[in-house]
Amino acid sequence: MAEICTHASGFIVSRLLELLLQSGVRSAEPGEFTRRAFMNGRMDLAQAEAVADVIAAESEAAHRVAMNQMRGGFSSELMQMRSELLEMTSLMELELDFSEEDVEFADRSRLRNLLAHLDGHLERLIASFRLGNAIRNGVPVAIVGPVNAGKSTLLNALLEDDRAIVSDIAGTTRDTIEETLNIDGVLFRFIDTAGLRETSESIEKSGIERSLRKLSEASVVLVVLDASSPSDGLETELNQIVKKINPPAQQVLVLLNKSDKSGWNKNVIDINNYVSRIGLDAVVLKISAKDKIGIDALKKELVSNWKVNNKSSDQTLVTNIRHLEALRNARTSLLRIREGLDQQRPSDLIAQDLRDAIESLGSILGQSITPDEVLGNIFKHFCIGK
Repeated sequence: MAEICTHASGFIVSRLLELLLQSGVRSAEPGEFTRRAFMNGRMDLAQAEAVADVIAAESEAAHRVAMNQMRGGFSSELMQMRSELLEMTSLMELELDFSEEDVEFADRSRLRNLLAHLDGHLERLIASFRLGNAIRNGVPVAIVGPVNAGKSTLLNALLEDDRAIVSDIAGTTRDTIEETLNIDGVLFRFIDTAGLRETSESIEKSGIERSLRKLSEASVVLVVLDASSPSDGLETELNQIVKKINPPAQQVLVLLNKSDKSGWNKNVIDINNYVSRIGLDAVVLKISAKDKIGIDALKKELVSNWKVNNKSSDQTLVTNIRHLEALRNARTSLLRIREGLDQQRPSDLIAQDLRDAIESLGSILGQSITPDEVLGNIFKHFCIGK
């Protein structure tokens, strides 16, 4: 491998590449150096995947999570779990070799304790995917509310761009619109949704159904209300939206838009009282999306809330759907092992489930269990000849 430093002139670079190719040099393939590092044992598959995540990171948080995985933080946890399961599998294999003597090398109570410990560990890793995926792809923020509340205007104000069509005609937004925005090192994915209301119009109805689906998937919900509307109507609209969200799992911000119009001051007080009365853990802000009043305060609140409620971002987080499926498969295998112990199944069946769990964890690292590895553990801990 050779590294060449040259001027940034496009002509010089292209001419240099042309001469090198004519001399028999070939261009590196996409990801070739990382692949070589994996094939030569310099990094495992999870670390190799993290290289791409580091390059693609669009926020400080995403970069930090990817760097932790590339340095082997996630891999070391998987290796530890795999090692503990491998030792127990070796003991099970040993029992099969001495099946005629009816001996038990694998302590069943110890295996149960190990299963409980690993199950808790896997459960935490699986649960971390929601946060990890949000950090990697952007924290999903659903902008919801009744028609003509100013949701599309708010999206444009946040992005400082005319991304969504704005109109006084109710029901203009028929589909969801998604855009990402990096705010103080945190990547947010804002989702403008169709106005929520009862309708018989098929296209708008389909858009509302899609909006409700995006609402259920969001980590943060921005409830946009028209502050100039009658306060009793605002309470009804807010109550209908609250029924469709999960406040403990979703951060809720109630935005009283159009605060530049008359009548908003009393409504702010009424909505604050109503939020307290129904016990909703939400922040109430008054804004004017049209005049961009309160937008900076909203951005600060989003970042502040996210950092306060997600302090675990420095811990190991699962960000890859392939890893998530492998962890789920490993946990399913552990469940079968526990059921096998309860039903006193033969050792060979339990050993197979142990192998399946090891295979699932190993697939994340790009490793596969081998007979030599199992035998190596047996000979390491026991003297078979005695």
